[in-house]
Amino acid sequence: METQTTNQPRRGRPAKSPQQLQAMRTALIRSGMELLTERGYSATGIDAILKPAGVPKGSFYYYFDSKDAFVAEVISAYAEFFANLLDKHFSDVSYPPMQRILKFVETAAAGMARYEFRRGCLIGNLGQEMSTLPEPFRIQIEAVFFDWEARLALCLQEAQKLGQLSNRAAPTKIAYLFWIGWEGAVLRAKLERTDKPLKLFAEEFLTIYQSNTQP
Repeated sequence: METQTTNQPRRGRPAKSPQQLQAMRTALIRSGMELLTERGYSATGIDAILKPAGVPKGSFYYYFDSKDAFVAEVISAYAEFFANLLDKHFSDVSYPPMQRILKFVETAAAGMARYEFRRGCLIGNLGQEMSTLPEPFRIQIEAVFFDWEARLALCLQEAQKLGQLSNRAAPTKIAYLFWIGWEGAVLRAKLERTDKPLKLFAEEFLTIYQSNTQP
């Protein structure tokens, strides 16, 4: 998908009402999330996004000012979706804090398997293409990672209070390391088309940090 930040002439037929406009925008963002998660930025063209959403060619600029503005909204939508997934698991008091992390990994692995490991992490995909992306995307993607780290750190802090994590451990640093390893595991899962890398990473992560529970 080529980068373009300037506004384009609005072509095609616009939505007939604000509700239809929002519905079309939502459909396009959903289509963009699916394709960018599977193909990445460079391999995804606007036409490929329009077709699944049922939007005629030439109508794109009625819904978004530019391609870059569209991708920025896709990143925001994905970040919100994933944050909700993290909160669902990391805040689940029916499991001990460290076990919640494993439950998240199991859910994510099942999601990748559902699409035969063609789709990975949209944020990770874009991060790998950073050399071809505009600078604002780097800032936005980095902010998403910071948010994920903060949510995991809260879960790890709870584990520390319950004695599941050593008092010498640094939850913020461990959360940072987790997402570095996680993105590598997702990439390997796509390559091998199996959830083995995800589960192995989670098992080793828990083994390392649960095995040292003495203050």
